[in-house]
Amino acid sequence: MDSHGRVEQRVVWAVVDSGIGPLLLAATREGLVNVVFHATDAVRDRAVERLAPRLGTEPAEAPGSPLLAEAIRQVEAYFAGELRAFDLPLDWSLISGFNREVLRELASGVPYGTVVGYGDLAGRVGQPGAAQAVGTAMGANPLPVVVPCHRVVESGGGIGGFGGGLETKRKLLALEGVLPEPLF
Repeated sequence: MDSHGRVEQRVVWAVVDSGIGPLLLAATREGLVNVVFHATDAVRDRAVERLAPRLGTEPAEAPGSPLLAEAIRQVEAYFAGELRAFDLPLDWSLISGFNREVLRELASGVPYGTVVGYGDLAGRVGQPGAAQAVGTAMGANPLPVVVPCHRVVESGGGIGGFGGGLETKRKLLALEGVLPEPLF
């Protein structure tokens, strides 16, 4: 508690290895709040720096934190092919409005090994003409992999865009059996 009797916000983070490179995982007392692709030192430092003002506290590196333990375990199990559905508390405070609504629908309604079109996902949240806005929501996803924006594709069969890069999207879809494994 702080000097005014309020519970202080605590943000912890760690970098974990994955089948798509290092991922930064950040968590609050509410749950996992951020996943960042390609978490090299420079990317990690920028991500942590951006979190501080948005969450109101300086994030602390704490790979052994109980706030991160289950998220790390589940991410490792997912990439080992042993987990098909994440069951983690999520802190949605980095996203709001339409974007949050779309991401919550994605998280609950598009299971492992399946894909959905941008327009189809827009229709699921009652905005059938908002395919482009769904694309924007995917790009703003603070919890990629766990909230599986890689499962959103173009209705004509194209892979669509991806904040982590198209090669990363292909690897995630291959892991889930949607695409064949890349040859190299």
